[in-house]
Amino acid sequence: MSFIDFQQKHIVCKVVYYGPQGSGKTTNLDFVYARTSPPGSARPARPPSAGTTYDYLPLMLGEIRGFKTEFRLFTVAGAPDYAASRHEVLTGADGIVFVADAQRSQQELNRASAAELEQLLASHGFRLGALPRVLQLNKRDLDASIPIPELAATLPALYQDGATFEGIATMGVGVFDSLKAIAKQILTELKKGA
Repeated sequence: MSFIDFQQKHIVCKVVYYGPQGSGKTTNLDFVYARTSPPGSARPARPPSAGTTYDYLPLMLGEIRGFKTEFRLFTVAGAPDYAASRHEVLTGADGIVFVADAQRSQQELNRASAAELEQLLASHGFRLGALPRVLQLNKRDLDASIPIPELAATLPALYQDGATFEGIATMGVGVFDSLKAIAKQILTELKKGA
């Protein structure tokens, strides 16, 4: 849930980059940081939390109707051993960017990660279809990547027209498209509740 401080005129929204290990979640945040931070600045450390493994990047998006708007971007560790950490990181998420690995050999891991995401969201009282979400089909530059319709069909709960992007996160392709799309969806939901 977004946090709105009416006295300080500050909105904080949480976006979680979810997907299987090695799909490019951290690479997305690295690219955003490299393009939005002053040269030579140190990337902020993640807030301490016992037993939790994730990457974190706060991002100020300017003002909207007089409110400073901050998006806190998190990634989850994709390794199987970190299921509890993924559950914790999803707490309070306003939106999800699912980073799928486009390589044919990774499709079962994409499906398993998407199924786990649905289960974890349900344990938080959310349905995936009701939450702002973006599907990024990453690693499109690799020879072993599968066609987009085939890849999207393996993740039907995540796929939506207008919110699915091809990605090559190492080169920045699709990174800001995904971020802008999730931010727009979250802000639209906030306006509905205002």
